[in-house]
This record gives sequence, structure tokens and C-alpha cells, in this order.
Amino acid sequence: MRYKLLGRSGLRVSELCLGTMTFGEDWLFGASKEESKQVFDAFADAGGNFIDTADFYTNGTSERFLGEFVGVGERRQEFVLATKYTLNSRPDDPNGGGNHRKSMHQALEASLKRLGTDYIDLYWVHAWDFMTPVDELMRALDDMVRAGKVLYVGISDAPAWIVSQANTLADLRGWSPFVGLQISYSLIERTPERELLPMAKALDIAVTAWSPLGGGMLTGKYKRDTELPKEARYAQEAWSADFFITDKNFTIAEEVETVAAEIGRTPAQVAISWIRRQTGKGIIIPIIGARKLSQLRDNLAVLDFELGERQLTRLDEVSAIQLGFPHDFLSHDMVRPLVHGNRYALIDDHRG
Repeated sequence: MRYKLLGRSGLRVSELCLGTMTFGEDWLFGASKEESKQVFDAFADAGGNFIDTADFYTNGTSERFLGEFVGVGERRQEFVLATKYTLNSRPDDPNGGGNHRKSMHQALEASLKRLGTDYIDLYWVHAWDFMTPVDELMRALDDMVRAGKVLYVGISDAPAWIVSQANTLADLRGWSPFVGLQISYSLIERTPERELLPMAKALDIAVTAWSPLGGGMLTGKYKRDTELPKEARYAQEAWSADFFITDKNFTIAEEVETVAAEIGRTPAQVAISWIRRQTGKGIIIPIIGARKLSQLRDNLAVLDFELGERQLTRLDEVSAIQLGFPHDFLSHDMVRPLVHGNRYALIDDHRG
């Protein structure tokens, strides 16, 4: 296991992050406490120190388990523990979720108690609520940092313009900026390449990629002729069916399986390895999650190999997306000379 600097901070985090939404059996999928402990220990034994959870995961059980596994004292200090707030755990309370200060205060205090710690290494805004003013959010997060309850802050599932506005405001006012961005990114979800990834690279924000296996699509679990059982829709995570199961994604998954067979690897390893090779797009750290120890060990095996250029090209081509306006317009052969003249090919652009 190697380590990366978390964006514009000096914090060292492992090149893979352990996602723990599967810790606990409160939902219709998940692992027992014993199995979760085995997964946690195997990740730590491999050199992993970056652990991701949320107050919402398995109704708080994920945080409680992690509080026991991480422990206190020197062992606690070895881990970069990240959790999130925003999602509403009290649906009838209009202030039971959201990005605002009251929601943040309530959620953070509860997370600290469940985790059995007095500080969070990385505190994520879980999802943008389109209601809370950006200055309220950034000032409230900075207050938590100044109080010593949070060391660094990040944001998940938010538009690029919100993140860039927030960090610009933080820089101007001397508040703590976002050092991490958590997004869905995989071979079947490449739309972040339009705005989110270029923004993160330009602002030196580290990216953590959730669902690198596309809700299971890229493991070969789903086939074109297999009907997903209705009772399994939530158990397999509802978005697997609602967002990922499409004809194009079956084509991508089939190419992943073909590449995996050719190089003697599993489809999951190929899918995660592809993300790890996107080094030109900035700092991207896959979040791996597992319900079983065997799944984690399979994921960790991505540290043992790299995809070749031929495999990368095939996967890039089968999963390619249109960047849309203005990107495709500005890169068009008729438009580019209008901006750069005839010497574009002779300009060495280190920012490109």
C-alpha cells in the first residue's frame, strides 16, 4: 500500500479507502460484526489507514462498529477516520437533515459519541441540499475545525460550481477549504469528467470514488438475460437497478469481463485498476467496500498489477462519453484554430 496527500493538505492517506456502508445488518444487506471486523483488520494489515463511513450508514451501526475497531490511544491515531452528515434520520423533522449549522452540530455530536472519539479526521458534507447558503456551511465547518472536533473537511455529491464557490469563499475569508471531493466514478459513470474532475484537479482537491464497481454491474453479477428479483432491489442497493442497469452498461461490463479473462484477473479488479490509472485527471482514490472478507481480498489484489495501455484503450473506448458543451465545441477542429491560431500543436501546455 502506498499513500497519497489528501488534496491541498499534508494529510497522508492510503491509496485505497475502505468504505463501511456494509458494516452492520440493519439494512437488507450488510455484514455481521464479526465479518466486518475481519474486513477491517485485513484492510489495516494491508497498510490501509483511510476509513470512510457516515452517520446514516446502517442506522449508525457502521460508526459504532468502527468506534470499537479503531479503538483509542495510539491505534486511533493511526487511522484517518472520515464520516459524513446531511442525510435525514428523522424524516418528519424538517431540521433532521440538510447542510445547515443545526443539522451539522447535531450530527457531529452524535457521530463523535458513536465513534467513541473526540475528533474526526475528515468530515464530509454528504450531499448538497440546494437550500443552505454556502457561507453558512463553510463558516460552520470552520468553527468545527477551530473547536478541534474536525481536522479537515470535504464534500460529497455536489455540483462543481458549488464546490468551487465554497473554496473560493473559504480562501478569501481564511476558513478551512474542502480538501476532498467524493463522487460516483467508474467505467459506467464517467460524467464527472465533464466538470467535477477538472475542477478538483485545478483546485487541488483529492477525489474519492464511490461505487467503483457500478453497483455491482462491473463484477459480472448482472447479465442481460437475468431478471433482477423484485425483493432483491433494495438488498442489492436500489441504485444498481435504477441507475446502472442499461444496455450500454452491459456492453461495458462485458468488455471488462473479456479483459479480465485475458489477463487472469477478476472483473472487479479490472474495474478498480482502470480508476487507479486515471492519474492524468488528478488524485483519485477508489473506495472499496465488502460484505465478505473474500471480496475485500479480491479488491486489495489491485495493488499487485496494472492494466496495460492496450487494455486501457479498449476500456476507454467502450465507456467513452460526450463531454458536451462547451468542451466539445472548444476542442473542435474548426474552433480551436480561432483561439490558438496555427501553432497549437507546438505549445507545450503543462496544464492540459
